[in-house]
Amino acid sequence: MQTRFILINTSHAGNVGAAARAMKTMGFDDLVLVAPRWPNVLRREETIQRASGALDVLEKCRIVDTLDEALDGVTHLCATAMTPRDFGPPTRSPRAHFAQLLAQAPGQAAATLPDTAFLFGSERFGMRNEDVYRCHVALSIPSNPQFGSLNIGAALQVIAYEWRLALGGFDAPPALSVAAGHVADAAQVAGMITHLEHSLVALEYLDPAAPKKLMPRLNQLFNRAAVTQEEVHIMRGIAKAVLQQSARLHTAAHLPDAPDDRTG
Repeated sequence: MQTRFILINTSHAGNVGAAARAMKTMGFDDLVLVAPRWPNVLRREETIQRASGALDVLEKCRIVDTLDEALDGVTHLCATAMTPRDFGPPTRSPRAHFAQLLAQAPGQAAATLPDTAFLFGSERFGMRNEDVYRCHVALSIPSNPQFGSLNIGAALQVIAYEWRLALGGFDAPPALSVAAGHVADAAQVAGMITHLEHSLVALEYLDPAAPKKLMPRLNQLFNRAAVTQEEVHIMRGIAKAVLQQSARLHTAAHLPDAPDDRTG
């Protein structure tokens, strides 16, 4: 199954770079430019800067003179148009259309979807009616009715994302987890809780004569957090500093007053 992104009469070099970057983030690399304003657009500084590392997509990109050349080898054409055309193809949101395509695919398998091209018109005029009429659908991204205009890079990113989801998506990166050997054991947690209890007593936040359920609740909190050995060290360091400062304040409060050396 082939996916191609086609930019027609692109006038801003930066949009070509932004399109390449958007494609690469979603795992696509087939980009075709139809009669862009700049014949050397792929080598322009703005293009390269906006690609932001997607230089392989730019290197593979083709520039052709006509839309017919760009459509070679693809069978399902998706226009991108905010405004429905008279006598044009149906207008659907990307997600709704891709779901329909998948439902119609043999075995509802992404691998059996048709070779598909997504067409984007020029920045100033959008797609020509005759180009839209060639397509099977006009994709319209649901957006703010009072301000629905997206630049090419943003529109391509949304459609590439929705298409990638329809194809099965990428696995989310695994959640960062603490290595088993670094999780504090029960004895370390208990020692930390005891140390914290002493510091809370020193602060007069905890009344040892009526502790209620403060320490058991703290114990449960740290159990849920699955604290690491390093985190235990941090908490005990805080408790130690509290106790030291409390001791200094207590000592200072009980020092005898200095004798008055003034003579009358």
